[in-house]
Order: sequence, then structure tokens, then C-alpha cells
Amino acid sequence: MSAVPPPLAPEAIEAHLDSATALIGLTVDPASRASVLAHLAATMAAARLVAAFDLDDEVEPAPIFAPVARS
Repeated sequence: MSAVPPPLAPEAIEAHLDSATALIGLTVDPASRASVLAHLAATMAAARLVAAFDLDDEVEPAPIFAPVARS
């Protein structure tokens, strides 16, 4: 596994939220802002872990997702 990059500073996450919402014309209710920032930080943390996972060059995604039936 590759090294997991450090988390972004809260100020950087807040700047990202402000930029992204402005770009797509979305407004975040001030009462919900703290929750949105918390969820964004959690999503970014999960993405860092996924991005740090090394895959061989030969690995290809499955063409069709077929869940296994529970018995």
C-alpha cells in the first residue's frame, strides 16, 4: 500500500466547499454548513485511503457487477 497522504486542513476543506458550490451554483444553508463540512472531510479521508491502495497494472475492473446471493 502506498503512503496515505495527510488529511487536508479544515481551512482547505472549507475553501474547497466554497469553490465547488460557487462553481455549480449551489447554496448551502448556514445551519447545515458544519454537517456538510464534516461529511466532506470524511469522504475525503476515505478517498485518500482508496487512492493510496496500489493496484497492479494488469488489474482491470469487472465489466459487470454481480452481487453474490446470500444463503
